[in-house]
Amino acid sequence: MDVAFNGDDGHEKAMITRYDVVVLDRDLPGMSGDKLCEEIVASGELSRVLMLTASGAVADRVDGLSLGADDYLAKPFAFAELVARVRALARRSTPPTPPLLAAADVRLDPAKRTVRRDGGPIELTRKEFGVLEVLLSAGGGVVSSEELLERVWDENADPFTTTVRVTVMTLRKKLGEPGIIETVVGSGYRVPEAGTVQA
Repeated sequence: MDVAFNGDDGHEKAMITRYDVVVLDRDLPGMSGDKLCEEIVASGELSRVLMLTASGAVADRVDGLSLGADDYLAKPFAFAELVARVRALARRSTPPTPPLLAAADVRLDPAKRTVRRDGGPIELTRKEFGVLEVLLSAGGGVVSSEELLERVWDENADPFTTTVRVTVMTLRKKLGEPGIIETVVGSGYRVPEAGTVQA
């Protein structure tokens, strides 16, 4: 879970990270909650937006929903109701089942969170799975260590650590030979001929 205390920081986070649900206060300093809601909706992301406001007037609820918000909650509210509404929106934000990702004889199923090589299962940690998923999703393109750190770890990860390198090293060992992850010196990593396959 990420927290932003003003609209500008919230906008930056929402444009970088795909959230299932965004709880958005209309009365944010900086970029207004209304403008941020419009930006999230316009981005085409599947994030659901729950608007919070100090006013419970019907006109304000209608305004919020017309901006693209999926739900609306007036202050003060019971925390249990907020949690229930967030959970309900999260269920609606689930995207269609993604296709299998593959390279050589490695198959990664994003929906089932499984990896197989030559038909046999490979047990990966969450981070190892995330790195492999990002690399396979790139379709043979190079992915930098910085991008992997941003997409697989949280925003507080130290960009100067060797975390990505160590994770790629253990991932290579688990995947076995022949290796499918190439190091592109000075640029990052790639899995040649990665793509999607039918389930």
